[in-house]
Amino acid sequence: MARVCLQNLSIDFPVYETSARSLKNSLLGLTTGGRIGTDDRSNTLYVRALDDVSLAFEHGDRVALIGHNGAGKTTLLRVLAGIYEPVSGQMRTEGRIAPTFDPMLGMEMESTGYENIFLRGLFLGLTPKEIAAKTEEIAQFADLGDYLSMPVRTYSSGMAMRLAFAVATSIEPDILLMDEWLSAGDAAFIGKAEKRLLDFVGNASIVVVASHDLGLLRRTCNKGILLKQGRVLITGSVDEVLAAYNEQT
Repeated sequence: MARVCLQNLSIDFPVYETSARSLKNSLLGLTTGGRIGTDDRSNTLYVRALDDVSLAFEHGDRVALIGHNGAGKTTLLRVLAGIYEPVSGQMRTEGRIAPTFDPMLGMEMESTGYENIFLRGLFLGLTPKEIAAKTEEIAQFADLGDYLSMPVRTYSSGMAMRLAFAVATSIEPDILLMDEWLSAGDAAFIGKAEKRLLDFVGNASIVVVASHDLGLLRRTCNKGILLKQGRVLITGSVDEVLAAYNEQT
């Protein structure tokens, strides 16, 4: 069964600047972004993007990450995806993790649609055998016909997004990470894409999503986490967390 556990986890981003102390002083008054600090041994400035975060997600959790720009939402998602390494604390996960931060990431413009299905599948953690089993279904859903045998550079932006969306939603993750809701592409594609997206999200054991669309978070999530300057301020139901967030604005 899928689960995620973070214990006292912190993330620092170093800022290599010769005038670290003067830069720190100029940034101290900011209320967005992580806390600013200086490593006295190297005089290196750093931003603490996540600060002593402890969280646990279990099967059935649909978690909304809420907070202003710079609160740490995207950083937390990228930690969960294994992109960022914490400077302290621990993270334990069980289950296949699928980040959907940029569906177009990894697509090769000079390669054909079919070749990109294979490349994107590998990027998403599928085996060649799994990709082969899904290729026909992806092709049918994208509905690009003979264009799938042509280079992606010949596609319109809507066609490329349709292909990327079809591949991204073909996987069956245990833990789904979303930085904003997935875009479905052009208007003619949106109807059938919306159902596929809801099924895709519904089939995941755990979903963690960051979005500024508060109505979307209310509809899709059962838990909320309010972040500010890399710290967890409150966890609870989505309505409770959104109420706390609105008090800040």
